[in-house]
Amino acid sequence: MSKKDNLRKWMWLFLVVLAALQLYAVRELLAAFALFFLGFVAIALCVGSIYFLHKTWEAAVAWAAASQNPVLLAIRHGVSAVEDMARRPIRRPDSEPAR
Repeated sequence: MSKKDNLRKWMWLFLVVLAALQLYAVRELLAAFALFFLGFVAIALCVGSIYFLHKTWEAAVAWAAASQNPVLLAIRHGVSAVEDMARRPIRRPDSEPAR
């Protein structure tokens, strides 16, 4: 009877250790899943914020282009003048080429 009880004790000990190892593995897998989930959420937040900023900028530029505010009209006129100056050649057409 003593031998049978001893084997039963080792069997239960083995089963408890096996169950504990299974629980440890499950906890490790859940922890890895949580880390991956947090990583993907961080990436999604970055992409979403960049998309939101782009759409906001697009709406602001469209509003500024359609606006008839005198300040914005003056800024548009100034930008056009600078672009025209940038398109002009630096030297006059009849001047001699640089050596």
